[in-house]
Amino acid sequence: MFCRNREKSVSFYFIGIGGVSMSALAKLLHGEGFSVRGSDDAEGEFTRELRALGVPVSIGRAEEIAEDTVVYTGAVEETHPQLLAAKRAGKRLVRRADFLGELAASYPAVCSVAGCHGKTTTTCMLAHIFRGAGKRFTAHVGGEDLDLGNCYSGGRDFFLTEACEFQRSFLSIRSTAAVILNCDYDHSDCYPSEEDLFAAYRAFAEQAEEVIVCADDPRARTLPHALSFGIFEGDVRAEHLASLGEQYAFTVTEGGVPVVRIRLHAVGRVHIYNALAAYAAARRFGISGEDIRRGLENFHGVRRRFERVGSLFSCPVICDYAHHPREIAATLRAAEKLTAGTVRVVFQPHTYTRTRDLMGDFVEVLKDCEAPILYETYAAREKYDFAGSAARLLSLLPEARYAASPSHLLRLIGEKAEAGDLILVLGAGDIYAIMRSLTAREDP
Repeated sequence: MFCRNREKSVSFYFIGIGGVSMSALAKLLHGEGFSVRGSDDAEGEFTRELRALGVPVSIGRAEEIAEDTVVYTGAVEETHPQLLAAKRAGKRLVRRADFLGELAASYPAVCSVAGCHGKTTTTCMLAHIFRGAGKRFTAHVGGEDLDLGNCYSGGRDFFLTEACEFQRSFLSIRSTAAVILNCDYDHSDCYPSEEDLFAAYRAFAEQAEEVIVCADDPRARTLPHALSFGIFEGDVRAEHLASLGEQYAFTVTEGGVPVVRIRLHAVGRVHIYNALAAYAAARRFGISGEDIRRGLENFHGVRRRFERVGSLFSCPVICDYAHHPREIAATLRAAEKLTAGTVRVVFQPHTYTRTRDLMGDFVEVLKDCEAPILYETYAAREKYDFAGSAARLLSLLPEARYAASPSHLLRLIGEKAEAGDLILVLGAGDIYAIMRSLTAREDP
């Protein structure tokens, strides 16, 4: 087990090293002096970043693995040639989720953040709080903080990490403090029902020493917990809300007693919940309200979370990772308050199963958008299924249009966009890279 054997002679090979979570793990191990290599099917930003740090990365599936331990993601198929060769050679094979659990267990205290949405932002907020408070900690992030990137290595007293519910991955983590932001239904490819998903959240909570939940979430608040947070309910609450350009300020109260006033740079009311969650967790670890305020006000955002990437047709282009109906609704509300013009929505569904099983919710949240543009479903690990395709969603939204390629997408945007509008791009797939490429042509 990694947590029981930290000799630097142990070596690691990552299959799928170019993913955001895998590259973060590789960086952390490399930074501690371990021998790390890896491979991926395609070149990307993280593979290039790893090479710059001195981590050898190959592209393709032919490289022979000499390392002791092979870490792989749940997306790696059983027939992957490197995985098969590693099995034959008797290598130790570890799923990414299990490896993350082992790494977390090697720290004295672990704070994990779970929920259908908000995990990345809350974990990044915690990292800024802990850094500002002078704590010795390591952070593993499933996204990219604008300042810290996807990981931070600053000591071994605390480990901060996202705890992802996909494939029950978060059950590999034993937490000192576990934060549960929300329990919205998602990942129907793993969970046949809402009850099945909630049972997994309960199992995750039962593994933690203490649980911190959102009191405004109807499911999360029913879990046994030590502390709760919210705007309307909770031990830790946000009161006296004020906003300027959808950046919120609020007073944090504990048991009704005002403690500190915080002003966030992140755009959107939803970030109040993320900040309250980070506040409650940081208090659990003895950090003062003033240190928390300073850390939160030093947090400037996460890549792909309401990020302005440029402009098209004299309209600002905002990209957001939102790919669940509830996330989309919150992002739309924020965008509508930031423009006097029309919010021009571009949406790329993410996975066929999610789109199929939440189709009614997607229709409900998009039906009032003016001529939304749908881009082809990002399949991720899945095979084509018309029932969960963008084409099926299109058939249920009479005003929507379908973009078949980046050039077609650009043309459709240009047909409707007018000066003063805001172009809002939603989705967790390759639509982000597409829009960055399109805006780069207009904004040299």
